[in-house]
Amino acid sequence: MQLGGRGHLQPQTRRWMAAGCFLVPACAILAIFVVAPMLSALRTSFFESSGFGSETFVGFGNYVQVFTDPTFLRAFGNTALYALLFVPAAIVVSLLLALAMNSRMLPLRGVFRSALFFPFIVSLAVAAFAWQYLLDPQVGLLNYWLQAVGVHLGNVLNSPTLAMPAVVLVAVWKNFGFYMVIFLAGLQDIPASLYEAARVDGAGALRRFRNVTLPLLNNTMTFVVIFALIAALQAFDQIYVMTQGGPYHATDTVVTEIYQTGFQKLDLGVASALSYVLLIGTLVLSLLQFLLGSRREKDLGA
Repeated sequence: MQLGGRGHLQPQTRRWMAAGCFLVPACAILAIFVVAPMLSALRTSFFESSGFGSETFVGFGNYVQVFTDPTFLRAFGNTALYALLFVPAAIVVSLLLALAMNSRMLPLRGVFRSALFFPFIVSLAVAAFAWQYLLDPQVGLLNYWLQAVGVHLGNVLNSPTLAMPAVVLVAVWKNFGFYMVIFLAGLQDIPASLYEAARVDGAGALRRFRNVTLPLLNNTMTFVVIFALIAALQAFDQIYVMTQGGPYHATDTVVTEIYQTGFQKLDLGVASALSYVLLIGTLVLSLLQFLLGSRREKDLGA
């Protein structure tokens, strides 16, 4: 330990000690509530365990079951379908709204931006309850409005075909405001001089969007797509509230299977293995985002 001329700690040492005092509580909380449960789940994934009584070591048997059991394979397929529906819809809606909110000709832009962002701060479970009533075939306003124009959806949440688009609709409504803000940040980084130059060259609105906006939004688009994919892998709240994975397992995703396997069937070993498969998928997407971001920074630096 370094001491000053009068026996006091050096300023640098005091800074390190102060930083340590702030970090220790946070690190302790992370270790107790994040790292320890993750290590426990990793250990459990190699055992046949119900959480009660004895455990039986099965090695990679739980992981083999995850990739061979038709129930889990169906959950992987449903998760892929959810991502296929959610990501493009969320991107298109949020980008169109960001373009509208970025227009200087729009009055009360701040009010509209706040209103459009509001769904993102609402709990997804609460939003799912509200949408469940909106889609109700008897008292739902959405069905009432559609019937007024001759469209009869019926009980959407009990339809194996329409249940998945319905839960995706709720997710898009919940998240488009957040993605819109990210796109707005990207749009505001585009120099106005480029649009002026395109107008001078006779480019119309569509051509300016295709040749100026989209190329310069490429980095932002990549970030939003990967972020939306990660969110799609973790879909659970609105599915649990609205369909419980039904009808006929049409909306069972990986996370709902983890819940059902671990907490309803009490097969914690398989549930833990499935959780780690999901974790690896999420880490791969996060690593991809990091690598693309690093390459982007190198390109900008060059």
